[in-house]
Amino acid sequence: MPKWADVVTFATALPEVEESTSYGTPALKVNGKSFARLRTDAEGGLVLLCGLDEKEALLASGEPAFYTTSHYDGYGAILVDLDIVDEAQLHELIEESWNRKAPERAKRRR
Repeated sequence: MPKWADVVTFATALPEVEESTSYGTPALKVNGKSFARLRTDAEGGLVLLCGLDEKEALLASGEPAFYTTSHYDGYGAILVDLDIVDEAQLHELIEESWNRKAPERAKRRR
């Protein structure tokens, strides 16, 4: 079961990623733009960016690691339960989220 530290370790291996905060919680940014955020303990979950079609597919899969709240309705972000997510799938989602915000120069270094 991955922890925030594992998310940070994996994501900071991607070009130009820096640890930061967003809405008062730990976050990861590329080029100053947030692409991953750990929600508060009360809220739970990791927020990652994705396309709306992928979000729908993840939710439709019935996989309990993926969920959303009404706050994210109509927005390309999926919530991930780190306690139960498959680590390989988490890595894919982190890379995709990074790719949505990374500048072309960083993508070329990948």
